Amino acid sequence: MSALGNLHATLLLIDPSPAVCAPQLSFVAALALHDAVAQCTPQVGPVLALKWPNDLLLGEAKLAGILIEGENDAAFAVVIGIGVNCTHHPENSAFPATDLAAAGALVTPQTLFSALAVTMERRLAQWASGEGFAAIRADWLKRAAGLDQTIQVRLPQRELTGIFEGLDEEGRLLVRQADAIMPVTAGEVFGFSSLIRPLKGEGRPIEDGAGWGHAPLVAEEWTATRPLPSLPREPGRATEGGDLPVAGGRKGSGQQ
Repeated sequence: MSALGNLHATLLLIDPSPAVCAPQLSFVAALALHDAVAQCTPQVGPVLALKWPNDLLLGEAKLAGILIEGENDAAFAVVIGIGVNCTHHPENSAFPATDLAAAGALVTPQTLFSALAVTMERRLAQWASGEGFAAIRADWLKRAAGLDQTIQVRLPQRELTGIFEGLDEEGRLLVRQADAIMPVTAGEVFGFSSLIRPLKGEGRPIEDGAGWGHAPLVAEEWTATRPLPSLPREPGRATEGGDLPVAGGRKGSGQQ
C-alpha cells in the first residue's frame, strides 16, 4: 500500500498538434510543472531545475516526473501523466529522490494541482501546437540542469560522456565530444559533474543512476484528470498510428 500525500495528475489532449510535434509536449509539461511548483513553494524555486527530457529536480534529487503517451485510433490523443513528491519519495530509486516536505516546503496536492492547471494552459498557449516551440525550448534551457557541464548519457548500446551543449530544434540533447556535437534522441542522463546544491534536509543521495522519462515511483493521495479543449491540427497533415514517442524518442510504456 502506497503512502499518502503526493500528487499524480493526468491531462488528456485531443488532437493537440501534428503528430511530429507532439513529443515537444514533454518540454511544455515540464515548464508548466516548474512554474506551478515555484509558485506554490517559492522557498524552493531557486533550486528547481529541469533534467532532460522531462524530470523536475530539487537540488540534485528528482522531485517529479512526466510521462507522455499517445494514441491514434478514432482521433489523435495525447495523455500527459505527472507525479510530484509532495510528502514522500522513494528510498531505493536509481536516481536520487526527494520531496517538498523534506525541503521544508509544505503544499497540498489540491493546491498544487490548481496551480498546475493554470500554468499548463498558459504553456500550451505559448507552445501553440508546435509553432511556439522555439520559445518553449529557450525557456526550458534557462532552467536546465547541467547545461554547459559534463554529463553522462546511457544509450541502448553504450554510454557517452561530454558537455551538455543544449537542445536542437527538435528537442534532442546535444552532447559535445572533442570537436563533434552528437544529437541524442533517446537515452538516460546521469552523472552531472555538478548541479545546484540541495537544500538542507533534502532527501539523501543514493547511488548515481538513471531517472528518465517517467513519473517517480511515489504514492498517490489525490488524482485529478482535466481534459482541455482540443487544439487544431495543422491542415492537411495526417498523423501516424501507434504510440507516441516520449520526448527524446522513447515510446511511453504506461508503466511507472
